Amino acid sequence: MKLYLTTLAVLFLSASPAWAQAKARSDSAATGKTVARVNGVALTEVDLMREMLVMFPYARQHGGKVPQTLEAGLRKGALEMIEFEELVYQEAQRRNMKISATRLSRAITDFKKQFDSGADFHAFLVSEFRGTQQTLRKKIRRSLLIDDLLDLEVTRKSRVSDAEVRAYYDENSGKFHVPRKASIQTISIVIPDEATAFEQAGSRRRANDALRQARATKNAEEFGSLAEKISEDEWRVMMGDHGAIEEEKMPPPVARVVFGMKPGQVSDVIKAENSYCIVRLNRLDAARQLPLAAVQTQILKDLRARRVDQLRAALNRRLRETAKVEEFS
Repeated sequence: MKLYLTTLAVLFLSASPAWAQAKARSDSAATGKTVARVNGVALTEVDLMREMLVMFPYARQHGGKVPQTLEAGLRKGALEMIEFEELVYQEAQRRNMKISATRLSRAITDFKKQFDSGADFHAFLVSEFRGTQQTLRKKIRRSLLIDDLLDLEVTRKSRVSDAEVRAYYDENSGKFHVPRKASIQTISIVIPDEATAFEQAGSRRRANDALRQARATKNAEEFGSLAEKISEDEWRVMMGDHGAIEEEKMPPPVARVVFGMKPGQVSDVIKAENSYCIVRLNRLDAARQLPLAAVQTQILKDLRARRVDQLRAALNRRLRETAKVEEFS
């Protein structure tokens, strides 16, 4: 189960332009429709729409609407998420977890700071909570309780030690091996599909002429200018520059030649699959192993994200075992 935002952040979304657009597009009767019940507690279309906008943050560019091609998948994921959050909230209540008055007041103050004026805040209250701050307080308290229980059951348990990072690095050393690369420019002369011998000979003559001109260039810039003029593939708009390419990603005939060259050299004509190719080698980068220090931050991030997903999924399964969850189409 993917971690998106804190539940308080989801509530903050209610004040966003995207949410206003989405609500404006929706039928008012439909937004109050019950889409699920968790141990008898109703979850509405409003809750579902809000979560869908969290999962698809580009809704504002789409007029507050989720693209039809994504809607079914987003709706399913959002429904699972709001059910999970309600289960977590009910578990926090069962454990008699508390939110201090000071913390609740601070969260409400932070929420109000989103609005440009008191009038805007009041308009939001009227639209979302029938003008009562008490309902808002309950919503924020609920969000804080959910976040607290998730912190207890997921965040604190998802810590990854330095030893675990080191073990992952040692056991997956191949992932941190950088193969040798060559920075090249090319000039290509295309061989027509199903070319006759005469057509192939014509392509070869043009390639030989291109080679003569390429050998006369003195640097990468001159080679690139020539590639712009005479190369017959799409790389000509990039002055024939392919950047740094791994050996295995090159056509084998080209790789065999390139990795035997020295920087600054121009190859002979190389016959590739559907073209004659001339290569200028600009730089060779030897294969190397990334040290742990260079990748430990990313490893830590990846391991922790994986553990968070596992812990959330396990918590979801555990809470559902004793819950009654009903869904309505």
